[in-house]
Amino acid sequence: MGLKFGNLAKYSNVITYSLSPYAQKPFAGFFKNGIPNLWRRFRSKVFIMAPPFIFGYLVYSWGTEKHRQLSRKDPAVYANDE
Repeated sequence: MGLKFGNLAKYSNVITYSLSPYAQKPFAGFFKNGIPNLWRRFRSKVFIMAPPFIFGYLVYSWGTEKHRQLSRKDPAVYANDE
């Protein structure tokens, strides 16, 4: 009943090439190109990304501390209880 998935359409004059995963080098140029490129990208974006995250962390820590202070019970209210 119909075509199987993967053979849903036929293309003519289309050539595809593939390379076996066993013939590839997965870490080719990693230490020569990858690490310097990572450092360059980090340096270019750290001053754009870090301030909002630092501000968000400071607001969050201030809010949690303020909530903790406001949710504490006042011991003076319970001083005369037996």
